[in-house]
Amino acid sequence: MRKLLLRTKGIIKLVFDKLTNEGLRTNLMLAIPFWVASFITGLIAVFYAQLFSLAEKGTAWIVSKNQYLLFIITPVCFLCAWWIVRRFAGYARGSGIPQVIASVELAGTVEEPKIKKLLSLRIIIIKIASSLLMVLGGGVVGREGPTIQIAGSVFKKIEEWLPEWWPKISKQNMIMAGAGAGLAAAFNTPLGGIVFTVEELTRTHISQFKTALFSAVIIAGLTAQTFLGSYLYLGYPDVSSLSGWIFFAVAFVAIVAGIAGSLMGKIILRILKWKSSFGSRPKHIAYIILCALILISLAVFVNEKALGSGKEIMNGVLFTHDKYLPWYMPLLRMGGSILSFTTGAAGGIFAPALAAGSSIGSVFAGLFQLSEANTNLLILAGMVGLLTGVTRTPFTSAILVLEMTDRHSVIFHLMLAGMIAGLASYIVDKHSFYDRLKMQYIKKLTGNTDPGDIEDLVLEKKEKIKTE
Repeated sequence: MRKLLLRTKGIIKLVFDKLTNEGLRTNLMLAIPFWVASFITGLIAVFYAQLFSLAEKGTAWIVSKNQYLLFIITPVCFLCAWWIVRRFAGYARGSGIPQVIASVELAGTVEEPKIKKLLSLRIIIIKIASSLLMVLGGGVVGREGPTIQIAGSVFKKIEEWLPEWWPKISKQNMIMAGAGAGLAAAFNTPLGGIVFTVEELTRTHISQFKTALFSAVIIAGLTAQTFLGSYLYLGYPDVSSLSGWIFFAVAFVAIVAGIAGSLMGKIILRILKWKSSFGSRPKHIAYIILCALILISLAVFVNEKALGSGKEIMNGVLFTHDKYLPWYMPLLRMGGSILSFTTGAAGGIFAPALAAGSSIGSVFAGLFQLSEANTNLLILAGMVGLLTGVTRTPFTSAILVLEMTDRHSVIFHLMLAGMIAGLASYIVDKHSFYDRLKMQYIKKLTGNTDPGDIEDLVLEKKEKIKTE
């Protein structure tokens, strides 16, 4: 027993001595803010997901009682969602991902103080409230993009609250880690969060903040799983018996979906540019009411699947016998996204893009009456393709769909779909939808400063750090 006590004391002393090491203590202090922010992000993501689900159930309940009530409820919800954004936090509108990308661009430059307009506690509150109103009214919006902006706001605020004596942490790294943590918590896809951060956000070498990023994604994901359980966003579709020629069908669906995703983004940008010429508030109000009425008319007189984020559509075509959607469903889903996004309220485009892509795969599989496994693969390929067309992040799209379904056997099919869709999307626009919006936010925040100038400032900052 005496030997055991002496050995235990020796171990404790060794651990204590290591903790008193200056380098280790500094590294620990640098890591703690990421861990705290990740835990808070996970909690907010869970809370937001539950509220979002309740709002969607509320819409379904209204439709089951009297769908014509939506002709009143939807315009009111859309107007309220737009008004609170316009009144309290203008940069809370839309997805939230372009705002985070713009924040990363501005961090470390003379324009850094303006990030507070893109990421803040007010943004968190208004983002959640506005998007919930949109989905309650049947808006075709998701919570994934908003969760990323919310997470970026949390990480930025934690960095600001650190005392002056705390080791200096890069605001840029905090925001990027927050974005990865937000996506991981929203989709329960840790690898997707990491790949998204590297592919979409970072222009620095990953070795500079890999530990912070990995720990942020893991803690946020584990926090979400603690309350929601270990779950897959979609489930386990059957892809066990695939035909040898299915690669050609995957490539074809990817081309169509990639072009469709890029075209959808292009249309949204054109409408937003046209709306920017609206000088009076009545014009904005009239446009929002018109969007709401068109969306509800499509749902009531064409197909009620035009409403909502589209998760039920994905589950329906992947896990039921009703696998083949009508030819107009992709148009209906993309049209709903365009109508909802251009209102100026908060709401993401990630989940709606995945739903629209799944409908493209379903339609083409139905034309040839493919087997269940081949149909499921085309649906997944359509999801990857359309999301890639919007975001231009083929590997993120493939990894997200892979993790949402746990179908590792088709990883090469999904990566092929992402790469081909990414190439096809260039036919419509050389830049991604998010990149276009990012540049608009930077221009608006910095006055007449060209986004290229901001990138030059970022590069100058990095070179200065290297030389020091």
